Amino acid sequence: MSTLYIVEQGTTLRKTSHRLVIEKEGEVILVVPEIKLEKIFIFGNVQISTQALKFLLSSGIDTAFFTLSGKFLGRLVSGVSKNIPLRIAQFEKYKDKEFTLKISTTFLQAKIDNYRTFLQKYQRNHPEIDFTEPLEKLSELKSTISRKETLNSLRGVEGMCSAVYFKAYAKMFRKGLKFNQRTRRPPRDPINALLSFGYTLLTNEMTSILLAHGMDPQIGFLHSLSYGRPALSLDLIEEFRTPIIERLVLEVVNKEIIKKQDFIMEGEGVRLKEKAIKQFLAQYEKRMLTELIDPIDGKRVTYRKLLSLQAERMAHCLLHDQPYLPFRFK
Repeated sequence: MSTLYIVEQGTTLRKTSHRLVIEKEGEVILVVPEIKLEKIFIFGNVQISTQALKFLLSSGIDTAFFTLSGKFLGRLVSGVSKNIPLRIAQFEKYKDKEFTLKISTTFLQAKIDNYRTFLQKYQRNHPEIDFTEPLEKLSELKSTISRKETLNSLRGVEGMCSAVYFKAYAKMFRKGLKFNQRTRRPPRDPINALLSFGYTLLTNEMTSILLAHGMDPQIGFLHSLSYGRPALSLDLIEEFRTPIIERLVLEVVNKEIIKKQDFIMEGEGVRLKEKAIKQFLAQYEKRMLTELIDPIDGKRVTYRKLLSLQAERMAHCLLHDQPYLPFRFK
């Protein structure tokens, strides 16, 4: 086990000897040998003992906290990275307008390519669905990117591409749950709730990786800087949103792993019930441990390992002016 998800409400995480123990009402639910743990995601009402907190900090086990709806609250940080040259390089590149525009273009081109690949794959398996129009529109929009001279104009293209893509994505859902358009803060339907939850998980995995590599997750390029916003994490997950999260959401809905009754209204939005969170996390972990061939170096890796490799490639890009090669799935 490398990642531990704690969703059961009213539980307590304790440290005993060389083990972490999850208890509820005096009963042991799970025992985890400390040597097998790399990160913990905690959702909702879960207590942590002082001994467990000290152990997580001293061991450098990344621990992130979320509400039950999937909103990120914060994380345990044992210390700031000592890789000062990398952080300085990152700040300098951020101030370099030419570099910022170039790498933002790279992020967006890869995102559009992955949109198109996903639509093409689905159309081959479901020839009754015709994605000719959105595929052509995405190609047309991509062709305009190289002529853009500002970040705002690039972001405008990104917005148009997302609108085209999600309109096509809505046609892929074949079961009871339907999807019309992307909504967030709060997500207003079950599909949007799943997408937002998945993106949050992925963003926090990347944030943890960037911190471990010595980069500042909040200093990004394509995504604008905003208080508390992990802009670089959001930049680097652009190439993974479609192959990991959007494919996963489509799968759990069309295979009816998660159904309409697995959601509840919360204010103006929708969120998953506790049982459904566990089901989605199980499928998410399965996807993250799925092996594939890294198209850049040809080695077999998991998606989780690929996230780390892309962060390393970003570090080399920042430090050594090497081109950043984004992930494009096939």
